[in-house]
Amino acid sequence: MTLRLLVCLCCILAGSQAAADQAPSPVAVPTLTFGVVPQQATEALAQRWVPILDWLSERAGVRIGFRTAPDIPAFEARLAAGHYDLAYMNPYHYTVYQAAPGYQAFAKERDQRLRGILVVRKDSPITDIAQLRGQPIAFPAPAAFAASLLPQAALRQAGVPIEPHFVRSHESVYLAVAKGLYPAGGGIERTFENTAPGTREQLRVLWQTAHFTPHAFAAHPRVDPLLVARIRDAMVAMADSPPGKALLDAIEFKGIAPAADADWNDVRALGLAALAPPAAAAP
Repeated sequence: MTLRLLVCLCCILAGSQAAADQAPSPVAVPTLTFGVVPQQATEALAQRWVPILDWLSERAGVRIGFRTAPDIPAFEARLAAGHYDLAYMNPYHYTVYQAAPGYQAFAKERDQRLRGILVVRKDSPITDIAQLRGQPIAFPAPAAFAASLLPQAALRQAGVPIEPHFVRSHESVYLAVAKGLYPAGGGIERTFENTAPGTREQLRVLWQTAHFTPHAFAAHPRVDPLLVARIRDAMVAMADSPPGKALLDAIEFKGIAPAADADWNDVRALGLAALAPPAAAAP
């Protein structure tokens, strides 16, 4: 090999290396976890929420992974520990975990107010909550807002003592009442409508609470606010496209609207802070 050829090869190699050094690195796509309150079985939640999170991921330029927990107390522990980057949580949970570790609401279901219900079997002789005096009543979890806290508060106010029994999820409440294991149980309208027809058709609604601000979509303070804004905007836009609307229909949402912390002041006004869930446990 001639000296001139060797010099040329060295120059080519050096130029190639310099170009490689100057080439921009691929932009990393943020990856976020999205926790959904386990009002139903994990499989049912994933079936409804994973397609939504995939849709939002594509449009917001992020990767959003579905997460939940085995039951509501475990979900509360994970919220308290800041386990989720984003979370869909009940109104009471939001007032607790906004204070610490600082989750901040950015969206909520559009044109919707939340209320709790008490259900009994269709063939039950119970027609008034006064008839529940001294009875064991099924609830999803101690801090389930509309399904547990509100009905229990109303029963106390009415002077009707009961024995609360916690059975892990809304689905479990409806199934237990349908099977006659409890004379009544607490839930919310949406989960009642979404429960298996074979269970729902055996039940009727005995009583309903007042309406409150619905569940919050909230972000942990470590998440970049600009990224949260992109996700919020993608959520709000879902109802404007046929594919997005179909995904919302699967969770029975008319749409999603921007939200602010003060939207949950109606829940704070109930003075439920003393009933805060247990301290954080390991996720």
